Amino acid sequence: MSQSLIRRLFARQPLGWTLPEAEGPVLRRALGWPALTAIGLGTMLGGIFPTIGAGAHVAGPGVVLAYALSGLICLCAALCYAEFASMVPVAGSAYTYAYATLGELVAWVIGWDLILEYGLSLAPTASSWSDFAQHLIGDFGLRLPQALQTAAPFGAHPQYDAIAALVTIAVTVLVAIGIRESAGVNAALVVLQIATMVVFVSAVAGSVHMANFHPFAPMGWHGIVSGAALVFYAYIGFDTVTVASEEARNPTRDVPIGIMLSLVLGALLYMALSFVTVGALQYVKLSDGAAMLDAVSAAHGSRVVYWIVAVGGLAGNTTVMLTSLLGQIRIFYVMARDRMLPPGVARVHPRFRTPARMTAITGLIVAVLAATFPLADLLNLVNIGTFSAFGIVCVGVFVLRIVNPHARRGFHVPLMPLITTLGAGGCFYFMAYGLGLATWIRFIVWFVVGVVVYALYGFHRSRLRAVPT
Repeated sequence: MSQSLIRRLFARQPLGWTLPEAEGPVLRRALGWPALTAIGLGTMLGGIFPTIGAGAHVAGPGVVLAYALSGLICLCAALCYAEFASMVPVAGSAYTYAYATLGELVAWVIGWDLILEYGLSLAPTASSWSDFAQHLIGDFGLRLPQALQTAAPFGAHPQYDAIAALVTIAVTVLVAIGIRESAGVNAALVVLQIATMVVFVSAVAGSVHMANFHPFAPMGWHGIVSGAALVFYAYIGFDTVTVASEEARNPTRDVPIGIMLSLVLGALLYMALSFVTVGALQYVKLSDGAAMLDAVSAAHGSRVVYWIVAVGGLAGNTTVMLTSLLGQIRIFYVMARDRMLPPGVARVHPRFRTPARMTAITGLIVAVLAATFPLADLLNLVNIGTFSAFGIVCVGVFVLRIVNPHARRGFHVPLMPLITTLGAGGCFYFMAYGLGLATWIRFIVWFVVGVVVYALYGFHRSRLRAVPT
């Protein structure tokens, strides 16, 4: 490989290189730190519903510690995100940060991983939303036709999840209309979701039995680590705040605040919810996807509390869908603006001032996936993409402190290099130790496809090709 080719592959985008308004369409700056915090929480909090039961089956009552362990690694990554966001207040998240520090090829890989993370996060949560909704209407004795209840298209009697497809289309329309409207609905749903969690803890806490915590780690340390790798899914979302940087009114101040608040509030809620859930019912009796409802039934069987928790599940899944799609299409937007993807991807609607076309295309693809494929087995693939993105952000902060120590930073990661080492090491450790071979095979296939796309398009048409590298 020639030195010229290496320079082109690892050429770094100039730090703080943003697109002037005169050069192309821009996004509307409408968000303050409360809205950014709500965006982070909106993506994160819905992850608690499918992870408590599944995490408890892997870690036992030690799932509480698993949430804490995952939260610690996420805190390190969040601090690194906050420093980067204060330096590069543009859309793109880890993609942009890697482009500024580690070079174009690494940036492409991370951008490709983020597409995987946000897109796959949307489809299973649409399926979960459908499951909650069908349980609720089932209380009234109503049932959808069997062919429209769930995603199982390959059996003798094919079935499709109609509700999952419809709710995906509804969320797509909302995001396409505009960031202000999306953020407003998201904020309202986050408030409802948090209120639901408070009701759950208040109603069930009195039924916690400490005997249910013994043995605390029945599968040992390996179970705790595997559980931490699994429940990491619940923390996916705080980085969505950075994806909306170009829509923040004061990104240098508001983005770090939004990142840290969403992460800290989410971690505290997760630990409280998992403690109460496992304490109210033995972990072996919890279901994978509705553990909190199991705990309510075990505590006192109140239908009012049961319904409140169920409605909270709907709200949580809605916010995950809303903010995941928001992040997905903005990753497309910034990659196309850098000419790593075709320019049509970044086209902004003249009225809504959002990438409406790409939002619609993405939403329709996900709607088809949610209606036709059971994607629960791909949740670990979402996690592996996230681990790689978070780990590279931590490495990027460390590298940038060495190669550009005098760059302007509105926020500094404390306790360097401890925080970056813990963040990167933890992410890569979870990838190696907590995820199975099938997940790695899928990840490698996705990686190879991304490299081919980059070789055929992005490498030749990159915006950096117009400037000396």
